[in-house]
Amino acid sequence: MTFYHPTAHFSTKGKVLVVPVVSVANVAQLAADLLIASLSLHRVGIFDPRTLVPVVGAREDDLPGVTTPLELFGRDDVNIAVIQQRSPALKSSKQDFVDSLLEFIRTSGASAVLVIGGVDMSNRTDPQMLTPTCQIVPPGTLDLTSGPLAALTTLPIPIYTSPVSQYLHIDADRTAIPFIPGGGLSRRILSSLSDTWQIPTVCLLQYVMEGDNRADAQLMAAVVSKVLQVEVSNWKQPSSWGHGLFGTPHDQTLYG
Repeated sequence: MTFYHPTAHFSTKGKVLVVPVVSVANVAQLAADLLIASLSLHRVGIFDPRTLVPVVGAREDDLPGVTTPLELFGRDDVNIAVIQQRSPALKSSKQDFVDSLLEFIRTSGASAVLVIGGVDMSNRTDPQMLTPTCQIVPPGTLDLTSGPLAALTTLPIPIYTSPVSQYLHIDADRTAIPFIPGGGLSRRILSSLSDTWQIPTVCLLQYVMEGDNRADAQLMAAVVSKVLQVEVSNWKQPSSWGHGLFGTPHDQTLYG
């Protein structure tokens, strides 16, 4: 079964793919929304949703058609493309989803991949409280100094280390990627990269807690634009945030 279905003529060759992972506070999805709206990216394809929780809704700005769980946004004259994921993977299909996603990325011709996600703010050490953003560079990642992720080598974004173990026994889990509390499939995606993976890949994480995370999303989107050296003159919130982010306002007459 084909995983990706283009809806417009668009090539990912040479683009940097931004991949938001469903994680704590949905900060990655909100940051992706800001990038899509601010850079005027258009939906150029949809992905097979069978491994994700079923969800459907209206499209942004009353565009025709429906929104699906996993979509690709891009523009020919912008050097990034965003894979927006709106629902988590089914428990029984997590690895199937990750495998399909990585195979699409591997064959996409992308110049680099930037995975973004949240990590539980309550699981921090004292030094980790000095910055809200950190990064994970998977083992075997190609040299970043000369590619589209080169800015990461100069920005003051520390390497993420986990303050807690996923298991009671330290030796029970010997993967090179640290445990990411609240990180969703971030760790699984990074751990599933093969030894022959040839696309520069980095994960950006932001410490967050559940709540009104619009400011957190603004910060994450700004960091992504700085890392990818994409100029955003005016950050724009999607119109759907005005009525869909927290639901419609309550009728105040209900309270007398």
